[in-house]
Order: sequence, then C-alpha cells, then structure tokens
Amino acid sequence: MRTFSQVDVFTDEFTKGNALAVVHDAEGLTTEEMAAFANWTNLAETTFLLPPANPAADYRVRIFTVSRELPFAGHPTLGSAHAWLAAGHTPRDPVLLVQECGAGLVEVRRDGSRLAFAAPPLVRSGPVEDHAALATALAITPEEIAGAQWADNGPGWVAVLLHSAEAVLAVEPDHARFGEFTGIGVIGPHRDGGEAAFEVRAFINEGGRYEEDPVTGSLNASIAQWLIPAGIAQRQYVAAQGTRLGRRGRIHLSQADDGQIWVGGNTVFGITGQVAL
Repeated sequence: MRTFSQVDVFTDEFTKGNALAVVHDAEGLTTEEMAAFANWTNLAETTFLLPPANPAADYRVRIFTVSRELPFAGHPTLGSAHAWLAAGHTPRDPVLLVQECGAGLVEVRRDGSRLAFAAPPLVRSGPVEDHAALATALAITPEEIAGAQWADNGPGWVAVLLHSAEAVLAVEPDHARFGEFTGIGVIGPHRDGGEAAFEVRAFINEGGRYEEDPVTGSLNASIAQWLIPAGIAQRQYVAAQGTRLGRRGRIHLSQADDGQIWVGGNTVFGITGQVAL
C-alpha cells in the first residue's frame, strides 16, 4: 500500500479545476506498473513521487497520461508539488522547490496562497504557416486565425490565436482531421475589464483518443512565452480555461525581470488515502 492523493489544480474550489492523481513513495514500481495505474485512473495525468537522482532537486516526479509518459506537464507539476509539501516534506529553500522530471529541473515557487512553476524552454517554436490545416482541424476558416505558433515544451502543443474569447468558446473541432497535430491550444482575448484577459481551450489527440483538457499548465506556459514577448499580452495576466466543460480554471501568468515566465495557480485536495500498488 502506498499513500495516494487526488488533487484539483488551477482552482480554489474542488471539482472546478483539473484533477491529478499522485502516488507518493513510488520507489520500487516499474514503468509498466506506473503506466498501467495511470491508464486505470483515466485522468489526464497521474504522477509518481520519487527521491531525486539529481542532488540539486528536492524530489523527482514521473508523469503519465493514459497512454504515454511525458517529460513535463504543468498541472501535474503544481499538483505534485502541493502533494509533496502537504505530505510533510521540507524543501531546501523555504520559498523555492526544485522538481526533477524528464525535462530536467523545474523550479516551483510559493506565490502567496498559490504555487507557480518556471516555464521550461520550448523544444519547438516558431510560426505555423499552414493555417489552412489548423482551420480544418478546428472547423473554422483560416481568416478566423489571427496567428499560430509551435508552442511545444514537451506535449507537442501548437497554439492558435483567435480574435476573441467568444470565438474560442464557439470552436467545435473536427478531431478526425487533426493530422500531424497531437495538441492544439486555442486562445482569444476577453473584453477589457474582466477577471481574465484571455480564454484558453486545449484539444488533445492522445493515442487516437480525442478530448478537451480542462485546464492546462504546459499550454498556458508556452502561450505566455509567445504572447508576452510579442506584446500581445501584458507581462502579468490571468487566463481562464475549462469554461465549456463546466470548470473554472484560472491560470496566473507573469514575466519576471530576467524574462522568465512563471505559471501559477491554486491547488486543493479532493481525495487522500492508500492505493494498492
């Protein structure tokens, strides 16, 4: 038996964010056992907490979807850090945790009542010229696309900017026509004066299983790495995600003076107990 947590990430109200399963003290589990349990939970991601291999890290995490292991993902990073701290662990630095994952070392800082992770470098960036293919996948016209960029920090994201939040919420993608795209993130600005500056949706092709992710840290991280330097977004803004799914995800994005993008959000416990692994 191992300690188990299920947490809700990017929300301060349980059931309104994105759920994450966390297995504590996962030493001794094989990759196959981890993958099988992640498939069984049927959540977007399941993580396994391990002692760090890198002496600079506080802990190590392995991140699995229902069908593959990821080198990095955003809501699993914040949820895992929250679970690790709540289990009574103490980081070397009282303000900053260092997580080891497949993508390397990721810093997670305490940001008031929230946690925030440092957005990792993109592994693929730059404009996507074929707006027609993206429009086909999203079942919109190319003219509705204000811009598109590869925004891949591990999961394979391409980000598509539309002209408004209303246009984002109206998208009904044609999953059968995603082609090479494994993950398409769509973003559009809200009218001035609201709580959120942008509305975000994330459409995923997960091994032939198509779904919309409720709230997505990695996508929002890479979107901010595009929009803030380009002057499309302010250096600090809030993104809303999950609206069409009945969720109320809120992602807090900011750029530090050194250019580092930080991605923050609240995390709350939903389930704690033991798992037979």
